[in-house]
Amino acid sequence: MIEQAHQAYNAKDYDTAFRLYTELAEAGNADAQASLGYMYQQGQGTAVNDAEALKWYEKAAEQKQPYALFNLGILYANGLGGVQHDQFRAHELYLEAAIREVPQAMYETAMMLERGLGCLQNYSEAAFWYEEAAKRGHREAFNNLGVLYKEGHGVVQDFNRAYICFSRAAEAGLPQAMYNLGLLYDQGLGTEEDHDKALEWCRKAAYNGHEKAKEIIRGLQDEGKIVF
Repeated sequence: MIEQAHQAYNAKDYDTAFRLYTELAEAGNADAQASLGYMYQQGQGTAVNDAEALKWYEKAAEQKQPYALFNLGILYANGLGGVQHDQFRAHELYLEAAIREVPQAMYETAMMLERGLGCLQNYSEAAFWYEEAAKRGHREAFNNLGVLYKEGHGVVQDFNRAYICFSRAAEAGLPQAMYNLGLLYDQGLGTEEDHDKALEWCRKAAYNGHEKAKEIIRGLQDEGKIVF
């Protein structure tokens, strides 16, 4: 019946999905508990109810349901759903979800490790989790891993790897990575110096809303060095 519930949810038949998830959740199905918590949080098939969302996330998390662990981590990280803001608890939950292969949890775990939020700062551990998320196609993880390789934080400095990481994220449409890739071309790091390609990627970043890239493009226009 869980597949039937998922199908109803994906078809946006929230009333049916809510009814099926409730029945399954009350019978102890962890996946249904996690999904029911999400529906209460989002107000899908029911009114928004943070207390109910928290209750079902916690029940599912007790069974180590990966996405319940992750969503519960979000609540603690942001002080939402009636829980106190607690970075340490958020990190614990993100890490448990990351171990269970939730890509976004891997990324959040890495960011907390990089910044020392809710845990001791550890660049090498951050690099590990960024790489795990990147292997699963997470574009922000590719970008942040590229930064670590460029700066030599937690890994041996390697401009070639930074170039590969920024390229993957830029090609996936991430403006920050487009800008970072442009900087590598401009400086000739990890690739041949190519100011035309640097400008091309900076333009793409600007078109996609990157503020620093917009400033650079405006400055070049004002100096009469480029014309759109």
